[in-house]
Amino acid sequence: MRNFLKGIIVGIGGIAPGLSGSVLLVILGLYQKTINAIGTIFKDFKKNVAFLFPLFLGFGVGVIIFSKIVDFLLENYEMYTRFTFLGLVLGTIPLFYKEVKKEGFNKKYYIVMLISAIAGIALFSFNKDLFPVITDPNLFQSVLLGFAVAGSSIVPGVDSAVILSTLGLYELYVGSIADFNLSILIPAAFGLGIGVLVISFLMNKLLSKFYTVTFSIIFGLFLSIIPNVLNSSCVLGFNLSSVIAIILVIIGFIFSYFLGDIKNNIAKIKSFAKKVKRLKSNNDTDNV
Repeated sequence: MRNFLKGIIVGIGGIAPGLSGSVLLVILGLYQKTINAIGTIFKDFKKNVAFLFPLFLGFGVGVIIFSKIVDFLLENYEMYTRFTFLGLVLGTIPLFYKEVKKEGFNKKYYIVMLISAIAGIALFSFNKDLFPVITDPNLFQSVLLGFAVAGSSIVPGVDSAVILSTLGLYELYVGSIADFNLSILIPAAFGLGIGVLVISFLMNKLLSKFYTVTFSIIFGLFLSIIPNVLNSSCVLGFNLSSVIAIILVIIGFIFSYFLGDIKNNIAKIKSFAKKVKRLKSNNDTDNV
């Protein structure tokens, strides 16, 4: 049940602009377990499926429940919604950074992060027309679509919408799902399945042998994609709408940060409440 509920949270990240579901897996402490279970699924099939099933089921529920909500909010309150998502993304940075530093971190990895961030900005922000938009794909391009979705979903901090837009596949992705175009979706599903197995296997190997440098590269890419959360509708000025937007950023940040270490944060709140109660009790005794 715990993994099912966490899967719902990851599902929200899977549809929210800029908020990667795989980053939420990292923050929730499930990323390495998940890619290890996928990458070695046939080695201990029963155990891996028992772990993955509730997680993926929760992911599906999260996507189904919140996709319509997110679509409604983006259509009717785009500026407020995007600033809220910006706060949610910013709230994951300290927790993601803590994960990067977990094993053998030193100052040289800041250079890796910087290079990765610059490369990401150059690719995702300045070269959006690097690849032509694909509307009538051949078989290979349909398979590539599924593989790209797998890669952008598994690699933490890489937003699917940004990656697919860069590759000229986003319109194809949205359109084929909306039209339920099986001639595209079937080969894409094949590419998705192969991509999940291959990329999970590679990520599992990279993290087991080059944990810090791998996460440093991923963290840099994650930072490079954050500006893409906002668009032309997100212009601040000296008005009430801008004040509300800033408040929503703060709320999103607090919520995301709290959620990232919810167990310890709840313990801290309980400890603080006990101290306040004890202090109040002491004051009442002194007054008597």
